[in-house]
Amino acid sequence: MMATTVATPVTPTESDQGRSVSEEEPRGNEADEESQQTGPVASVTHSRVSKLPLARIKALMKADPDVSLASQESVFIIAKATELFVEMIAKDSLVYAQQGKRKTLQRKDLDNAIEAIDEFAFLEGTLD
Repeated sequence: MMATTVATPVTPTESDQGRSVSEEEPRGNEADEESQQTGPVASVTHSRVSKLPLARIKALMKADPDVSLASQESVFIIAKATELFVEMIAKDSLVYAQQGKRKTLQRKDLDNAIEAIDEFAFLEGTLD
């Protein structure tokens, strides 16, 4: 049996005004749980969760002659994997920028991260 939550407007009472904001945080978590559904509703939430334009990713996928069709789920997974990859290489490159006392990533920071980290070995020579 699934528990249902009903949101009803409540006016704060004197005893409620002493509550901290952190006590109200679980409400936001419930919304996060609802956005991780599966089925027809999940496909609607993909575009909200992705930071990259899914239509462009689908077009890039279809540019490969071996790909004739790409499901919405596969496009979303490629988008999410791309986001995680960019985040990882950016964070690793930031370490080198910070060593140089800078906040801005430069090409040399990316080069250093690619050279130093084995997971990025496949990128060696791509920035030349």
